[in-house]
Amino acid sequence: TGYNPLMKKHVFQLTAREVQWLMIVGFVAVGYALYLRYLAIEYSSVALACDAGGLQTWLCRTRLVATWLFRNSVFGIAAIVIAVLNLIRPSIVLLTAGIAMAGTGIVLYNIVLSGIAIGLLILGLARPAPAT
Repeated sequence: TGYNPLMKKHVFQLTAREVQWLMIVGFVAVGYALYLRYLAIEYSSVALACDAGGLQTWLCRTRLVATWLFRNSVFGIAAIVIAVLNLIRPSIVLLTAGIAMAGTGIVLYNIVLSGIAIGLLILGLARPAPAT
């Protein structure tokens, strides 16, 4: 078994553009989750109108879906699955989805699972530097 230069292993490194993309996705995911939490889920007049009044608006349906998702820990479980896949084979697509799910999960009550996923996503960035 000799050295084959064609079988070169590529190191996963983010470019500046990819880091900017990840920042945008992270801010949008956390911002929308904050909007849902404080202006739809916990806001008492919206809760009363949706639960007692039976409104069928976009906000009430989104509130219903979001509460079902965080009660069943879907955000945290999805974030951990994506983070493990990213740890095995890192890619910008998995990192983007993992940041969006983990950020949403942190804000929407799936703190423990999403925190573990964030740790795994950071661990996925710990790759050896390319040889110079």
